[in-house]
Amino acid sequence: MRRPLIFVSAGIVLACQVPASVARAQNALGDSARPEILIVAGDIPPDRREAMLASARSFYQFWNTGDERLLRKAISDDFIDHTLPPGRAQGPAGPAAASKAFLGAVPDLKVVVAQQILVGDRVVSHLRFTGHFTGQFNGRTGDGQPIDFIATDIVAVRSGRITDNWHLEDNLTFLQQIGVVPHQ
Repeated sequence: MRRPLIFVSAGIVLACQVPASVARAQNALGDSARPEILIVAGDIPPDRREAMLASARSFYQFWNTGDERLLRKAISDDFIDHTLPPGRAQGPAGPAAASKAFLGAVPDLKVVVAQQILVGDRVVSHLRFTGHFTGQFNGRTGDGQPIDFIATDIVAVRSGRITDNWHLEDNLTFLQQIGVVPHQ
């Protein structure tokens, strides 16, 4: 299995494959924050591409671990969540609280970056969240229910850090999986 890396330039698509042995080595190191498929606009210089990927990688590793050092490395102090859920704080405190609550509900959470698209100052990530509901969520205690849902993030990266996020999670599937909402 090889992981595709695709560059797009002036309507021409250039693609290369990352050898499966490299992909397996990355996964063995627990680096699920590296995209399985990466599509990059051809006008993004390599150093900018690496800075954008590094901030995104730190952000998704933060979601896997809850390590706030990764969050501080990934996002700017004036980070704005443009799809802020009710009750969540704006700025870095928002993702920190959300991660703590979610890891409290799903301690074995794994966030995999299925694919990423880099264009301009944006990184678009298609994500898959998996794990088991063994903790607490909104007063409900899990009994090991499997969790498996998707999400999409659009983040703006400036000066090597995420400044803005627009996100959409499949919350209905998550709530059905933990038994809060009945399956249709």
